Amino acid sequence: MQTNVLEYLENIVDKVPDKVAYANEKDELTFRQVYDRSRGIGSFLLREGYTREPVVVFMAKHPNSIVAFYGVIYSGCYYVPIDEEMPKHRIGLIFQSLQPRAIICDDVTEPVVREFDYQGAVYKYADICGTPEDTEALAAVRDAQLDIDPIYIVFTSGSTGVPKGVVACHRSVIDYIEQLSSVLKCDENTIFGNQTPLYFDACLKELYPTLKFGATAYLIPKNLFMFPVKLVEFLNEKKINTVCWVVSALTMISAFKAFDKVRPEYLHTVAFGSEVFPIKQFNIWREVLPNARFINLYGPTEATGMSCYYEVDREFGLDDVIPIGRPFHNTQILLLGEDGRQVRDGEVGEICIRGTAVTLGYYHNPEKTSECFVQNPLNSAYPEIIYRTGDLARYNERRELIFLSRKDYQIKHMGHRIELGEIEAIVNQHDEIKTSCAIFDDDKKKIVLYYVGDVEKAALITFLKSKLPRYMIPNVLEQLEAMPHTANGKIDRNLLKKKYLEK
Repeated sequence: MQTNVLEYLENIVDKVPDKVAYANEKDELTFRQVYDRSRGIGSFLLREGYTREPVVVFMAKHPNSIVAFYGVIYSGCYYVPIDEEMPKHRIGLIFQSLQPRAIICDDVTEPVVREFDYQGAVYKYADICGTPEDTEALAAVRDAQLDIDPIYIVFTSGSTGVPKGVVACHRSVIDYIEQLSSVLKCDENTIFGNQTPLYFDACLKELYPTLKFGATAYLIPKNLFMFPVKLVEFLNEKKINTVCWVVSALTMISAFKAFDKVRPEYLHTVAFGSEVFPIKQFNIWREVLPNARFINLYGPTEATGMSCYYEVDREFGLDDVIPIGRPFHNTQILLLGEDGRQVRDGEVGEICIRGTAVTLGYYHNPEKTSECFVQNPLNSAYPEIIYRTGDLARYNERRELIFLSRKDYQIKHMGHRIELGEIEAIVNQHDEIKTSCAIFDDDKKKIVLYYVGDVEKAALITFLKSKLPRYMIPNVLEQLEAMPHTANGKIDRNLLKKKYLEK
């Protein structure tokens, strides 16, 4: 029985040692290189005295970053991916939450680390990946490890302005990879094209199935997603046949008519998620790739990525919504009402997830963990934790799950899950801001920020760009003399949304 994700690597390395495991547009690593270098990093960390603690991997998106992840796991620690694209303010908050003793960086990120008030050790990947393997020390770590031990922390948006660190363990990741691989029908011939940053859990779809099957994963250069034709040409050049992308990345290709000039020659599996796929754009993809499998995926970071899937098996009208379908094997979806009971067929309920894929909770945040990771209200006999997603859904007449909306005002925008409250928390840090409120225009997919304060819009945008990731920057800013409030004194969000939509 498998209890450690690195068994995937150990089971495959002698079968295909010289096959390319991970690559980008210019660099590639074989399975043997991944194995040797990750065990070298693990040996180094153990020699330096790190164990069962967070180790930050702060590197540019590169195959080497993945090796660093595995090296951290070999040491018995858990990796925390950070990218140079993240605003320094956000990185600083993550450092405060983690208090890490070690950071692995590269030539690009090492100078950035020095800009923070960080007192721990900084190691360059190039200096430690060639460390001689300490077989005995690695074996001792493996012998002591449990499948409930953490392997990574991924930080998501937090409503208080402080990112939340989701802790995942070997058991949940192994379960996820086994179920996802079955749905995607991965094998040794799979060639992934990775789109998501490595600091999001979404990259798990490519990282670990590559190890399981001896497949290959290409880290697609970010700049290509601004040039649809070149992007498709890259897919063809690398013979990429499987993608798991956010919807906006797919619609960028179809909406800009890239298919008029070039078509994907090898794609046979197109998985998508994080947003609703507009049927008009989806139909373009189906017309271009009539023999491909299209799979809608749904799931939160707190359940190790994806929890539900629907393989498109019929035509949809322009006003239809593609279902999120059914849960993965070994996962159960409970649709619960406000009273904690399961809703009846056709009724709307909150998606709650039960199963091995549910993660351990939020790092150093017991209060938020206890809010979202709760006892199953349908079970009073013994402890059983489920994750309350805050997403609303219902079943259609085919018994397929249909995603409807967020229960609160957390949104999905540009493929990312965002707490509007985090945007407000950052805005309110500006000296001249008295109060603010962020809303989301679901139709136009725009974040709208209302604020009261003596600051020009351009200056406020500049301030936000220094504090927030690009995908969280409001698309529209509206300055008000005073903020409207409800009878109980809360900001009247519904009135603001109505005010904007009536324009």
